Amino acid sequence: MTLSLRNLALTTALGLAFAGAAQAEVTIRYLASHGGLSAHELAQELGYFEGTGITLENVGYASGGPESLMALAGGSVELGSAATAAVLNSIAGGSDFVAAYPSNGINDEAQSIFYVLEDSPIHSIEDIAGKTVAVNTLGAHLDYTVREALHQKGLPQDAANLVAVPGPQLEQVLRSGQVDVAAFGYWQTTFEGAARQNGGLRAVFDDTDILGEIAGGFIVLRRDWVDAHPAEARAFVDGSARALDHARDNPQETRAIFARLLEERGENPEVAQFFKGYGVREGGRATEHDLSFWIDVLEREGRLEPGKLKAADILFAPAQNVAAK
Repeated sequence: MTLSLRNLALTTALGLAFAGAAQAEVTIRYLASHGGLSAHELAQELGYFEGTGITLENVGYASGGPESLMALAGGSVELGSAATAAVLNSIAGGSDFVAAYPSNGINDEAQSIFYVLEDSPIHSIEDIAGKTVAVNTLGAHLDYTVREALHQKGLPQDAANLVAVPGPQLEQVLRSGQVDVAAFGYWQTTFEGAARQNGGLRAVFDDTDILGEIAGGFIVLRRDWVDAHPAEARAFVDGSARALDHARDNPQETRAIFARLLEERGENPEVAQFFKGYGVREGGRATEHDLSFWIDVLEREGRLEPGKLKAADILFAPAQNVAAK
């Protein structure tokens, strides 16, 4: 049957419209973490973004979460990654961010561990008062974990001297005696595993002792970007959540991917064997408690005006990606 000119024109117009939608692409620039592999990077390797129009572009490294958030706020990247407290501080300071998905969580398998040398006189949280503690960056998860640990023991929150040391140098500064304690973050299990294997270290405490099982940090997006790209934002979060589950169910395969990508980036692929997983809930779910715990802490410290921030307003909106607690 021959199509009428009107039907042909309509069919052609619809076809071009659908083709245009299918070919629409967005590039999400991000900063990588030394020795780390984010779930969205794993998702890209697993092909979870195929057909979504999403392309990830690694534009360098971030020394820590605050640097990542500054790049996001300044528009040089489309996503950031930081500890929850750092994210909240940035939002309170005027950044309009959405917490897309938990980048990592802390539990019995994946956690931040505070190490000393075996012969150190430090045996408890109380003993770190007056001592020097190496953390990857100031104003982020490890910083606030130390502050909360001291607070819970009735000590001044600034009783310990914190210094910023990049993850790859944590073991070195501890063994050389430049610091008393080295804190290996939950996202640095590769460096922690290598240091532990070398022996001579002793764990004093970990962040689950202080915080319990909770999301350690979040991948965040600018709200204006989410509003402009709702379908892509949803596909990004869903694909990353699938990757989080894949890593839990397929640890050996994930370590192999990890090693390959580290080698391609010019990093040491051997540390991939110490990757313990992301420590997040099934489906990459966030709970309001993941944010409200730190909101309460910041309000208590006078760093945040009571009632200014609400967890529900910050978490990524689709209901299946958020489970209230």
